[in-house]
Amino acid sequence: MRLVLLRHAKSDWHSGAATDHERPLTGRGKREALRVGHRLARMGLVPDRVICSDATRATETWARMAPSFGRPIEVTTTRRLYDAGIGAIVEVLGQLPPELSTVMAIGHNPGWEQAVSDLAGVPVSLTTANAALLWRDDVPWRDAVQPGAWTLLSVVRPKELGETDPASG
Repeated sequence: MRLVLLRHAKSDWHSGAATDHERPLTGRGKREALRVGHRLARMGLVPDRVICSDATRATETWARMAPSFGRPIEVTTTRRLYDAGIGAIVEVLGQLPPELSTVMAIGHNPGWEQAVSDLAGVPVSLTTANAALLWRDDVPWRDAVQPGAWTLLSVVRPKELGETDPASG
């Protein structure tokens, strides 16, 4: 089974949004989300389900990525992943049906970095639009989210993809 923990793309601190929860993406954030989506699709990491923080910057990140995968993907948005740590991630993922083999969770730091560290047992830095790619043997999701049980395969970082056309990056 595969888990993609994706930190939302770059958000606009100067947008005039009434709250932190409502901050939208910047132009750069929109471009980077699209590029990361294309890269994940080219890697064969098409999620069976997406669980997304309901913050504007997280839902906009998914909206920019979604077309990259070439098919409709069921998305659940939840306030529980806004400002969430490993406990909330474990709870949300633990409710997923066992037939899902690839899940993407979109959220925020510092919770996402800590979750990768807890799940894979290695520290990782996740800047905006970074996707940590985790793998483990197939087990039901309710049993899957255990510390140290996952292997960190790689981290997709938009800065490493270059400024090329999204389809080639």
